[in-house]
Amino acid sequence: MTQYIIKILLTTALVVAISEVSKRSSLIGGLLASLPLVSFIAMIWVYLETKDSARVAALSISIFWLVLPSLVFFLALPPLLLKLSFYLSFTLATALMLGCYGVMLIALKRFGVSL
Repeated sequence: MTQYIIKILLTTALVVAISEVSKRSSLIGGLLASLPLVSFIAMIWVYLETKDSARVAALSISIFWLVLPSLVFFLALPPLLLKLSFYLSFTLATALMLGCYGVMLIALKRFGVSL
């Protein structure tokens, strides 16, 4: 239970720190947010809890393939924000990203890649 609470506190602190830094500098905030810190932390926790390098390797491959469709969100959001409200833009960019996740999963399956 203690380890679970540490996970929650560490992840929460990371998100809060990035949002606070982003208020002062979008460059530094963007740099911190773009680092795969959550992926690093997840891989470390998985390894510490399972001692299974193959499981960490599988997680790494899944992250690689699923980062690609997530980039659609960041490409779609800026032009939407210039024309629509924040919440509508955020919702539409998220919907596009989720659609791309679906397309990516179908394409990976078609090419024999299992995650």
